Amino acid sequence: MKQSSTHPASHRTKTYDLVYIGIFTVLIAVCSWISIPLTVPVTLQTFGVFAAVGILGGKRGTIAVLVYILMGAIGIPVFSGFTGGLGILAGTTGGYIAGFLFSALLMWGMEKLFGRSTPVLAVSMVLGLILCYAVGTVWFMIVYTGTSGSVGLLTVLGWCVFPFLIPDAAKIALALLMTKRLSGVVRI
Repeated sequence: MKQSSTHPASHRTKTYDLVYIGIFTVLIAVCSWISIPLTVPVTLQTFGVFAAVGILGGKRGTIAVLVYILMGAIGIPVFSGFTGGLGILAGTTGGYIAGFLFSALLMWGMEKLFGRSTPVLAVSMVLGLILCYAVGTVWFMIVYTGTSGSVGLLTVLGWCVFPFLIPDAAKIALALLMTKRLSGVVRI
């Protein structure tokens, strides 16, 4: 009689993984609903993304981001303003949402190459944010040009990036702090 190769500890690990991914998927959604009324309203989505990857590690954090995006894609109102659906992803700001996944993948790649030290996490979050801005800005320009006419890069950066630089830097700092504080609590 052949014994099963599955071990109870591996089932427990998979259960923890699913629970952590679920919790951080919800955290990203809740962060997207929180809007701070500044000159331009700011949500905490990027904080949720950076916290998920920072605290859970690259693989589980990226899966949480992907699940969040997929939930929104099928119409669950997890995006900012309690919205969801493919129309949001196909709209002008959809590239920034897709950019969250690229940010997570970049952070995961840097974790694999350079480890999980605080300096590596800080650099990966900054580079992830830049990548998110790049993907989102290109997408915004394509969609906007297709629906409303030509628009310049500096104009789009003025609408979609420059107002968010300082708030996003603060969100990265908060995500790094949370990652450092919770690193011994959450199993990686």
